[in-house]
Amino acid sequence: MEKDNIVILVTGASSGIGQAIAEKLASNPKYIVYGTSRKASDSSNRKIHMLKMDVTDENSISNALEQLITKEKCIDVLINSAGFGISGAIESVPVDVAKKQFDVNFFGTVRVIQKVLPYMRAQKKGIIINIGSVAGYIPIPFQSMYSSAKYALESLSESLRMELAPFNIHVCLVEPGDTRTNFTKSRMKAGREEIEALYNPASKNAIQVMENDEENGYSPEKVAFAVFKLLKKKTPPMRTTVGLEYKAIYVLMKILPTRLKQSFLKKKYTGNCKKIRE
Repeated sequence: MEKDNIVILVTGASSGIGQAIAEKLASNPKYIVYGTSRKASDSSNRKIHMLKMDVTDENSISNALEQLITKEKCIDVLINSAGFGISGAIESVPVDVAKKQFDVNFFGTVRVIQKVLPYMRAQKKGIIINIGSVAGYIPIPFQSMYSSAKYALESLSESLRMELAPFNIHVCLVEPGDTRTNFTKSRMKAGREEIEALYNPASKNAIQVMENDEENGYSPEKVAFAVFKLLKKKTPPMRTTVGLEYKAIYVLMKILPTRLKQSFLKKKYTGNCKKIRE
């Protein structure tokens, strides 16, 4: 983007990937970075202006944006990074918990986009970057609700890119692979214990594999750098997958027959647990 001062809003900037993105962008003197969190805690980085925002509350979103617009008069970039994770067998996860997953990870993104778009349309330009996940194209067993929310975000992003093209507003999807953040420790094991027990040892094995991959994954700064590079492009691409191996997996997931894909994923996540119960 060619502009002296670029105003950027990063949701979920108090921790993890969102925090890494906000800190990386704040290192550029041209960028005026605002971050959001539900508690509006002060950032240790004085270059990041924190706003209180709950992405499940439309009034909260409106109030935060009003503060930003009053101060800066515009918003050039929106980066949607707010979210959390849950795990558990589909049968076992209470529907109200699954709804909460979607309310934050998917509809939270929708709410913020809807509130930001009037400003970007008036400016006749803007960039929206949605932080997705490789889980958006890899159906991970026992993390189905999180994967499904990221699947939905993929479709939303592609549709939105086409809709906003006439307004000179670019939409991008950044898909990190396994990343070392507090996301792993904060993942909610949402399944009801008595039902989860029926799915062991496959369920325990899958969650253990997920946690191990994340703890040995990329640093969130790698994702932040990918976002940083996107903002340097005149026409940013629709999809950016972070990590060479995940780019290869993305291609394989598109071309392999379903039977082979599921065979690979079952072997990776559930090991040799062919039968859970006789």
